[in-house]
Amino acid sequence: MSLERCLSFSRATLRSVCFTKQHLQRCVHICVRRSSTMSQAALPILSVFPSRALVDEKFKVLVENLPPGCPVTIHSLHHSEDQDYWEAYGHYISDDRGKVSVSDDLSFGGTYTGKEPMGLLWSMRPVLGSRKGLRLRKMNVCTPMLMDISVYSRHDGFRDQAPLASVLIERWYMAPGVRRIDIRERGVRGTLFIPPGPGPFPGLLDMWGGGGGLLEYRSALLASHGYVSLALEYFSPGQLQTADLEFNYFETAFNIVKDHPQVMPHRVGIFGLSLGSIVTMALAVESRIVRPRCCVCISGNHCFPPGRTLAGITGEVDMNYDKVRVDENNYHIWRDVGLAIMKEPSSKLDMGKINCPILLVNGHDDQNWPTVESAEDIAEMMRAAGKEHLLTRLEYPDTGHLIEPPFSPHFRATNFIVNLTKEKVIMLWGGQTKPHSDAQEDSWRRILTFLQQHLYCSPSPKARL
Repeated sequence: MSLERCLSFSRATLRSVCFTKQHLQRCVHICVRRSSTMSQAALPILSVFPSRALVDEKFKVLVENLPPGCPVTIHSLHHSEDQDYWEAYGHYISDDRGKVSVSDDLSFGGTYTGKEPMGLLWSMRPVLGSRKGLRLRKMNVCTPMLMDISVYSRHDGFRDQAPLASVLIERWYMAPGVRRIDIRERGVRGTLFIPPGPGPFPGLLDMWGGGGGLLEYRSALLASHGYVSLALEYFSPGQLQTADLEFNYFETAFNIVKDHPQVMPHRVGIFGLSLGSIVTMALAVESRIVRPRCCVCISGNHCFPPGRTLAGITGEVDMNYDKVRVDENNYHIWRDVGLAIMKEPSSKLDMGKINCPILLVNGHDDQNWPTVESAEDIAEMMRAAGKEHLLTRLEYPDTGHLIEPPFSPHFRATNFIVNLTKEKVIMLWGGQTKPHSDAQEDSWRRILTFLQQHLYCSPSPKARL
């Protein structure tokens, strides 16, 4: 089948696919509320375009029909699946035509400042009084993230008044036509996402980190960009017994992707974050069965102790758990645990044996794991083996461990269940909000370019809603 046919899910194709009746009704009934104290002639107009889009697609927010030089606050609000409220806002002043454009104008305060087109998303944080250690993650990718964008008069005390206008928007991880399939075969559990169109497509095995559980949103987004992606579940939060998996569990999962009739069998890569990155490197270096076309590793390292099970990795962590530090907020810092493990040569994978392109994405303010130090050690190993041409490194200042798809909120510290003690702690991941968010946007663009280069022969069109 020709590459052109493989890439046939164009923007027009995606937009032609109907949403469900419920989704259409939600889009049609965009809520616009206006203050009753204003005259009809002075009613502001708020528009968001597109009001329905993939989560990695930018939008434009425009307020018109304001008095010139009018101070206003533009506010975003999201009610999460965990029943928590998240918000972001910027303070603006209308121009001489009575307009405010979030893409073009400066925010003078709020949760972000300056010209930030997507600040209403990436600077989101729990509203005052919320529970500690929250992390915003979409669990049901078959429904959109709903965001209420509102404009208020004034800067100070804007919450004490009714909004001048509001618009309800939808942010999707799963584009129209993407198929979601539960996988429970050959002992493997996960969810497979298949792009719209006839295929076949390149494939990806997608693995998250030590928090455990089944997370689908990145795989759904990757499928929206043209990759059959398997979101793999390989243990549950706080449960070591399900982490004692043999290496062949991951080999089997890779082969489930490779053998799928909608997948190009010689164009399958692996994508991992944190613990998932460790497994990714182990598969690329040690497996005699798996031959990935390329690998993407976010915030991981190359320590995979002998024994070829996840319990071997967690066992190394347990033996060095006394090196966990806490900061002034009693947040857990695990960097020194990783540094201690890296001192043992037998714990390291021989990265000089890798035979596929690999992209390492890391943050210099990673407080959870010594990922930058690991990347340097990997580079030295590959250089000594004449494999440096296969390595691409992305490193970002003031960026932490949890490097997510673009416009996701920054999580400097969140709740975490420790496998060894089963206690719930707050883990310090690191990063500063603005540079971390910039890194998420830049790295995602570069990751997609890397995948296109190595899994497609030519650039693929971006799937949009």
